[in-house]
Amino acid sequence: MSDKVQRDEALAAEYALGTLRGSARLRFQRRLQAEPALAARVAHWQTLLAGLDLAQPPITPPATLWKKIVLSLPAETRTAPKRRTLPWLAAACVALGLALSAYWLREPAMTPLAVLTDAQHSGQWVVSANRQQDVISLAPLQARAVRADQSLELWLIPPGEAPVSLGLISGTASQHYPIEKSQSLAKATLAISLEPHGGSPTGRPTGPVLYSVNL
Repeated sequence: MSDKVQRDEALAAEYALGTLRGSARLRFQRRLQAEPALAARVAHWQTLLAGLDLAQPPITPPATLWKKIVLSLPAETRTAPKRRTLPWLAAACVALGLALSAYWLREPAMTPLAVLTDAQHSGQWVVSANRQQDVISLAPLQARAVRADQSLELWLIPPGEAPVSLGLISGTASQHYPIEKSQSLAKATLAISLEPHGGSPTGRPTGPVLYSVNL
């Protein structure tokens, strides 16, 4: 796979995730209109990532949601009307309430941040985080299998600091990893190394780094 193809694959993944922003996103959108093959790669990633929604638990909307909706309405609609309310205004208010309720009900618990890839872009892991960024999840996409005597281990590498193990990666389902208060995802690197079964015996990566991404 050429460097250009690898770069386009990474851009397609970032575009589908929504992490490609600014002028880079605008340039990529112009390319999508002229390059059907590139648009197909984006569609491929969107299909893969769509499955992540099914793994997200539903969120109960906060008790203050309806109060916020009411307070956002014109004052005359919050009190007993002194004159006839226009039908279209009442319908619009109801539609607004339903739309906001649907938004809160569908809001994902975890937001995708990046895609961990290997050098050949033949394996990927989607990294997501909650709002507080004190929990991240890792969902495999086309990830390679390892031998029974080996384990994959996830590492957080803050800028200028030593790697910190977040835990082992097992199976093919999405997994969650807590982030300590003393740690931060800002400008950090996430990496997955190949270790002996059970993880690194030294507390530091001992095997090759198979996947990595800068946050």
